[in-house]
Amino acid sequence: MSSRVAVVVLNWNTRGLLEQFLPPLLASVPECARVVVADNGSTDGSAGYVESAFPSVLVVRSSENLGFAAGYNFALARVRELLGAEIYVLLNTDVEVSPGWLSPLLACLDADAARWAVMPKIRSYAQRGHFEYAGASGGYLDWLGYPFCRGRILGTVERDQGQYDDARPVHWASGACLAVRAEAYWRCGGLKAEFFAHMEEIDLCWHMRRLGGQVWVEPQSVVYHIGGGTLPTASPRKLYLNFRNSLWMLHANLPARSRWIRLILRMLLDGAAALVYLLSGRGALFMAVLRAHVDFWKAFKNFNNDGNPRLAPLAPRLIVFRYVILRQKTFSRIPHF
Repeated sequence: MSSRVAVVVLNWNTRGLLEQFLPPLLASVPECARVVVADNGSTDGSAGYVESAFPSVLVVRSSENLGFAAGYNFALARVRELLGAEIYVLLNTDVEVSPGWLSPLLACLDADAARWAVMPKIRSYAQRGHFEYAGASGGYLDWLGYPFCRGRILGTVERDQGQYDDARPVHWASGACLAVRAEAYWRCGGLKAEFFAHMEEIDLCWHMRRLGGQVWVEPQSVVYHIGGGTLPTASPRKLYLNFRNSLWMLHANLPARSRWIRLILRMLLDGAAALVYLLSGRGALFMAVLRAHVDFWKAFKNFNNDGNPRLAPLAPRLIVFRYVILRQKTFSRIPHF
């Protein structure tokens, strides 16, 4: 049976989160949408639980943990075969939706065919009056590709007081809750499977913008994100993926004339961060950064820019400089936004 919208929840051993968040999700989706749980080789019985407890949910199974990127590519390929959906909504298992959350996202995409993807406003599940770190009210990239958000600059997360409630184009949308046109998703080749997890949705959004699409945030839609549901915040593995994938993303999307200047500057700043980890006794994090750089060099040629002449502009500022030196720690204090 075809559905216009497929809300796809990628699961890996998070049965408790499914028990908590699937019921309100199912109660909130309109008739045009079908909820899909894409099981990424779980061993906690979560796929069987969903099939027995929620028969309306389509369960797509992988035999192993493919990671976030390849896991979604596998699941969405099956969704394309089974449902033929026009719009995919990628939704983390640790996201609580609010009533009516989906309609504003669909309305945003329907308003203009140039809008290829849209995200809701994301608040913290634990501190519900604050933005959530991974996305807040829309994401941006600075000149060196450092991500920041309306509502979150580096480690400073703002309280949501309606200051960023206007819908607008942004540089990237969070993979915690991302609505994307199926045609656009596959035109970009999906998420880069080599990333495994982390930064892949930012890379996808950058790719869409280079192809002429727009990425939006629609704050009329609100969801709540726990965050860190799969890897802990201080995990060396998570740090490694973030550093390695950031460099691959820059190589894949920056224009040739400035690519290596920016990459070298970025790697120097990475090295400074690694030194701080080492001097503070966090040797595992130091080694994670070192290994990320080694693995970047091993495979960077696999992530060449596709030659599309359209440039997706970045913020013409260095967010680290503005945060540390100029003490501009909130989005509203940064000029030209």
